[in-house]
Amino acid sequence: LQNETWSKRLKQLNVGIVGLGTVGGGTYTVLKRNGDEMARRTGVDIKVTHVADRNIERANELTGGDVEITDDAFALVANPAVDVVVELIGGITIAKDIVLKAIENKKHVVTANKALIAMHGNEIFSAAQKMGVMVAYEAAVAGGIPIIKALREGLGANRIEWLAGIINGTTNFILTEMRDKGLTYQDVIGEAQRLGYAEADPTFDVEGIDAAHKLVIMSAIAFGMPLKFDEIYTEGITQLAQTDIQYAEELGYIVKLLAVTKRTDKGVELRVHPTLIPEKRLVANVDGAMNAVLVQGDAVGPTLYYGAGAGAEPTASAVVADLIDIARLKDVSDIQRAPALGYQADQVQDLAVLPIAEITSAYYLRMHATDKPGVIAAVTKILADKAISIDAMIQPAATTGADIVLLTHETVEKNMDAAIAEIEALSDVEGKLVKLRMESLG
Repeated sequence: LQNETWSKRLKQLNVGIVGLGTVGGGTYTVLKRNGDEMARRTGVDIKVTHVADRNIERANELTGGDVEITDDAFALVANPAVDVVVELIGGITIAKDIVLKAIENKKHVVTANKALIAMHGNEIFSAAQKMGVMVAYEAAVAGGIPIIKALREGLGANRIEWLAGIINGTTNFILTEMRDKGLTYQDVIGEAQRLGYAEADPTFDVEGIDAAHKLVIMSAIAFGMPLKFDEIYTEGITQLAQTDIQYAEELGYIVKLLAVTKRTDKGVELRVHPTLIPEKRLVANVDGAMNAVLVQGDAVGPTLYYGAGAGAEPTASAVVADLIDIARLKDVSDIQRAPALGYQADQVQDLAVLPIAEITSAYYLRMHATDKPGVIAAVTKILADKAISIDAMIQPAATTGADIVLLTHETVEKNMDAAIAEIEALSDVEGKLVKLRMESLG
């Protein structure tokens, strides 16, 4: 009787899912399996009532015919019976139109679309504010890890100083295999594709673009600035040599594709690139396809968030968490909701993003030199003239000539680049130097 009375008290939130693929199917499954748990938390019956998918047969098979199914996403968005539109088709063309039309129809929106938020979030959030609806996007960054909520709400008492993340599972799997098995990038990429970690065209992952989308979103929330995807520096892992992974390990470092953003007196650093991290750091030991984000706040200090960055149900977990927020907050005033980027809209500041030449970092350098006396002295003099000090050096044995590997203390990147140009001009240095950035994350 008590449960019957409780059921009668429940309000219903009608959810329309656009795209019933991997994440959409996971979202439907999690909501159906844990619906009672969601209702206990919210006092609302969060129910998928409508689905839009081009494959109606597959949608019927997954849902068992319990929902209204269409192959017209815009018909779903216009349906007055739908309270919340969950956009899970990806891309930035049709998806953008669907999201903006849902907002125009005064429907709340949940999306897992990091590219859409990173590239068009400023426009989307502005439209949502005008219509008084919520746009939630926890699943757009780091899959099931609740990093958006942590940055926007849990760490709200802090001035965020910097954050760094391993936020692409494909590249992390590749780098883990290269380190553990001594393989090259070309050796591993095929295996990653076979196992489903990498797409047939892995460019977005291996060139750092996917991680850049996610970092832009986190930096906007961390520092209260607009989303600035066009200004992020991105460098992938395709040119990373097995040799450098080995030398880094000899020196006590592990190479990761790291997404880094820092607040400095000169502006905001916003960059994704292969990075040496001290092996003693927890984040350096995040292996395989897992994700992790390290956040430094002035009050709390460092906090680490770790978990599955992709997959049907981990990502669905984040989508459903957003639906829970909407169920709780859809009827309250805007002032009682967390702003889209964590700061009141009129308090978002247009902070400058530093060009990569102006960032400050420590560096790993590898050069190949003829085996003659005086080469190292010439190299160290060039570095000293640019006020760059050496932290460590190794000179592994080689059959012809010699590799020289240096670790430097922090310097401004343009000074390092000027020094590298002079070193490469030395007659006893062969070819181009390898330069990798280093982050202590202390």
